[in-house]
Amino acid sequence: MSYRNKTYVAFASEDIHNYRLMTAWRANKNIDFDFTNAHDIYEARDTSTPETIKRRLRERLNNTKQVVLLGSPDARSKGSDGSSFLAYEVGAIISLDLPVVVANLDGARRGRAGINIPTPFADEDYYTMSVSFGPSIIKYALDQYVPEFKTADETGPYSYKESVYESLGLNKK
Repeated sequence: MSYRNKTYVAFASEDIHNYRLMTAWRANKNIDFDFTNAHDIYEARDTSTPETIKRRLRERLNNTKQVVLLGSPDARSKGSDGSSFLAYEVGAIISLDLPVVVANLDGARRGRAGINIPTPFADEDYYTMSVSFGPSIIKYALDQYVPEFKTADETGPYSYKESVYESLGLNKK
């Protein structure tokens, strides 16, 4: 099960509360969601220099098998600006050829380049899987998309059909 591999969660600082929610899902015995959090590896403190933080981020990503990107307008903006830590992470993710599940914080089930996905992924026509933000669909993507990522011929953003959401009990409201 892919979701048990080291998972790096990338996000804009404005979205940290959603990252914390994911760690709460993991801790809740009533929610079937687990991941080995790459953020627990090579701690970087806010008082570290930018070079030290980037080195720690790269070490985390080097020890990661998959990425969940919390997709939002802030993530798109910062991941595209070329100077933020998120932009550094996006560049490293692409150079390391890591599978990326984009969990859209606005509830969208499809990836929306220009709204939630950083431009470098679109520029590279990088194969990503976009899902809505929720434990069962993220877990599903980590289990299904990640194992096929390296051998797939697909490029660009992908998303699951409504039937996948329905099979997980996630009917549209």
